[in-house]
Parts: sequence; C-alpha cells; structure tokens
Amino acid sequence: MCSVRSFVTDDLFNFNHVNLDLLTETYNLPFYLRYLANWPEYFLSTQAPNGECMGYIMGKAEGVGENWHGHISAVTVAPRYRRLGLAAMLIDALEDITEQVADGYFVDLFVRKSNLLAINMYQKFGYVVYRRVIGYYGREEDAYDMRKAMKRDKDKKSMVPLDHPIYPEDLEHD
Repeated sequence: MCSVRSFVTDDLFNFNHVNLDLLTETYNLPFYLRYLANWPEYFLSTQAPNGECMGYIMGKAEGVGENWHGHISAVTVAPRYRRLGLAAMLIDALEDITEQVADGYFVDLFVRKSNLLAINMYQKFGYVVYRRVIGYYGREEDAYDMRKAMKRDKDKKSMVPLDHPIYPEDLEHD
C-alpha cells in the first residue's frame, strides 16, 4: 500500500536510498529545485505507510504547437520496492497530468540505449522508440527518445519513428 503525492522540498533529504542505484540518473540540487519551482505538478513521489520515499517521477511540459508535450526527466523506484507497479503508477499519473492539465500531444523520455530493462518496461507501457540520439549521455552512449501519444494526437503522428538518428544539438528542447 502506498500513496502518490506531490514531491516537496523536504523529500530531497529523504530520497538518497532511491537515487543510490546504478540504473538511476542523479542530478545536482539546483536541478531538482528548478523542477519543483517550474513544474511542481510534474514532480510526484510514492510514499510507504511509514513515510519512506518508495520512488519518484520528475517531468515537465515543453514544446510548441504539435510538439507540446509532457517529458519524463526521471522516474525511479527504490530497489526494495521494484516490481510492485510503482513505476507504472507514477508514469500513469504524469500522463494524466499531460492530458488533463497541459493538454499535450504526447509524453516522451530519453533512455540509455544499453538499458534494455527500462526500454522493455517503457514498451510495455505503450512507448515506442521514436529516434536515436547519438552521444546523448556525455557523448559516451546513445539514447533512445521514446514516445507515447496522448488523446490529443488522434492520428498518433508523434509516434511515427524517424528513419535517421540525430545529435543532442538537434533536439528541439532540452
């Protein structure tokens, strides 16, 4: 049993056990604070009955026109709480916010090309590989830009894969 709630600044002192995992991208404190200040509705946490942070999702709304979308910047669950459906719960909540609040066309995310576990999970949730971004992770590893169309994209144009890779400097938004 857990609850999904808005992430608050105090959570920054209680989520190290979630971030201290090889599969989790971690960021500096100002990065987290910028998301809390600019997109608080896109920053959610799952909390155990004892108050422990079980996982979180951090995202934002960005783009213009038919590229207006929700973006998942990070989603992670503490190792001891994995395989309970928490990632699906957090992603569903972010997708709902993208549809109901932001009225976005799609949700996207970037994932390491080598992270097959995450890629398979996202595909299970309805995401497709839209394009490959060469050298996205510090020029050391490529990323997949994965997308899932929202109701506003009736023809699912946002999910039609590109037939060529791009470079980070070619991204529309960062």
